[in-house]
Amino acid sequence: MLLCFLLLNNTIGFILGKEKESKPTSITDLAKQLGLSVSGVSRALNNDPRISAATKQRVQTLARQLNYQPNHLAAGLRKGKSKLLGVIVPYIDGRFFAVVIKGIELAASQAGFNVIICQSNEDVAHERQNIETLLSAQVEGILVSLSRTTHDFAHFEKVQQRGVPLVFFDRILLGTEVNAVLLDDYAGGFLSTEHLIEQGCRRIGHFAGPQHLGIYKHRRQGYLDALQKHGLPVAEELIVYCDTMTVETGRQAMQQLLPARPDAIFSSSDAAVAGALQVLEEQGSRVPEDVALTGFSNEMFTSLTKPRLTSVDQRCEQMGEAAVRLFLQLRQERGNAPPQHVVLEPELRVRASSLRT
Repeated sequence: MLLCFLLLNNTIGFILGKEKESKPTSITDLAKQLGLSVSGVSRALNNDPRISAATKQRVQTLARQLNYQPNHLAAGLRKGKSKLLGVIVPYIDGRFFAVVIKGIELAASQAGFNVIICQSNEDVAHERQNIETLLSAQVEGILVSLSRTTHDFAHFEKVQQRGVPLVFFDRILLGTEVNAVLLDDYAGGFLSTEHLIEQGCRRIGHFAGPQHLGIYKHRRQGYLDALQKHGLPVAEELIVYCDTMTVETGRQAMQQLLPARPDAIFSSSDAAVAGALQVLEEQGSRVPEDVALTGFSNEMFTSLTKPRLTSVDQRCEQMGEAAVRLFLQLRQERGNAPPQHVVLEPELRVRASSLRT
């Protein structure tokens, strides 16, 4: 099911689904009851000096009695400005995208924009529907983090053709020239792997995500370069490529690696490393003494597990705020600037799962 909802003044209202129980009072209703023109009522509500004080009083009194609420969206559309910003994320559960959305909503609200959130459910077909929904809503810009099943850029060309500013965040397709706000995933992978090496680990396994997405390819490259820097060989049997990064795929990856006897795991996601932790506990292995663990995203649960999980913080809220700032810049420039990348620096949150010394 396609899910979209609107963040309006910090209140969530569903765009698809529940209908309003009663029809709201319109400016036309006010005009009919008062025997005035719609334009006259509009001017009175906006305190136009051309309207007498007595008329203003009549209009405002009836508006209060009928609980009239001005339709700012309709007014904006009449002026060619919806003041709506569309956002597409793969999913809304979990800390990462929830906090990115928080940053987006905060920055958008300060700029006078309301936010429509769409969820692709990691499905490119839903992602295409999301695009159509947002364009139909006449959003002024779209911020998107790709689904893991997205392999081409074709459905975003319609956005560009309409001149709607398009900003990617977190996930982009390799080889595409787009405006984007990204974490330095390479640095995150390098930091995690080097930390494990500094703890005395020498056979470090890696759970790698889909390599057509830059975030996972860059995290893997950081892992490889950290090994090379410290003179450790790359053992392909210690790298498991996962189509999805879930607890279950993490369990499967850890079970696959057990015969290779790794002494550490750097996972490209926290969910997958949580699956690894489960398997190690079931096998009677000690963490971090036998196998040290690090993940990626700094999800909320990483500080609740036993032991607590080391993870790379992705600057979620700052990413959301930066994506909105880039959108506002593009809106001002009207497509006259080359594609830009805003790159945020990661932070390794070291916890007990990787500390040996």
